[in-house]
Amino acid sequence: MIDFFNATGPRLALDSTSVLDIGACVIGEVDLAPKRSIPDDGDPRIDHSLEGFLFTCGPDHIRQSESVEGRADGRQFPLHGSFSSHPARILSSTSGETPECHASVTVALADGGTALLDRRWRMDESGAVFLNDRVTNTGPTAFPPMLMYHMNIGAIVFDDKVRLSGDMLDGGGFPWTFGPGNGGVFCMPARVADKDWAEMVLGPIASIGGRSLRVRFRTDTLPFLQIWRNQTAPANVIGIEPASHRWEKRDQLAERGELIALQPGESIDYALSFAFIAAE
Repeated sequence: MIDFFNATGPRLALDSTSVLDIGACVIGEVDLAPKRSIPDDGDPRIDHSLEGFLFTCGPDHIRQSESVEGRADGRQFPLHGSFSSHPARILSSTSGETPECHASVTVALADGGTALLDRRWRMDESGAVFLNDRVTNTGPTAFPPMLMYHMNIGAIVFDDKVRLSGDMLDGGGFPWTFGPGNGGVFCMPARVADKDWAEMVLGPIASIGGRSLRVRFRTDTLPFLQIWRNQTAPANVIGIEPASHRWEKRDQLAERGELIALQPGESIDYALSFAFIAAE
């Protein structure tokens, strides 16, 4: 793990063994990562990544496993895509008031191709965290890129005053305990009016001094927002998930013309940022 922090922001653990995703996310003395309070999907490849604060799905598939198109051997896209468990090669890492970490990840895809993830983390003096990702098709054939960021928060630290807020949400927001019973999930378009970046807020969170988590992400390549929660014991987690594709099967997305091929040598960019902001 790479310790990534400054004097004002969260203390993050960047996991160089798995795509440089975020494990712990500590504010003061509170770690917001869900750790073992997550549902077990039964896939050891992604098990420890799901315990962290940010886990990346893709670059060839997101969500539950499905068959690889055009294969007669029954080959499957793995749960949440091929990224997880690929080690990151650290290209540079700096500390101080504006720390940065730059890495590359060579990814073996489920269809036999390859891709390269160029990943850059940085934190500004205010403590806001920025992620810029570029996925390049380094294989011999085209594939439709897909990506989703799972930001998983351990809901054990919440009280009933925590809300989800955002222009894309019904009525501008609602309590974090949406849905019937102990769980709920939805996926909706994230873009509002002519804005190039979407924004949503989760909070205030009393356990971290009344601060709220503000998430922003590019909507040209991440046009959807998925949010889910699960409080069915032993799970206790809420996920904020900017996504490249709506919540449908691959064949339905193909029929809509939304599985757009990335040709060999071509790249696509994704970006998000997050910050823990004080109440105004």
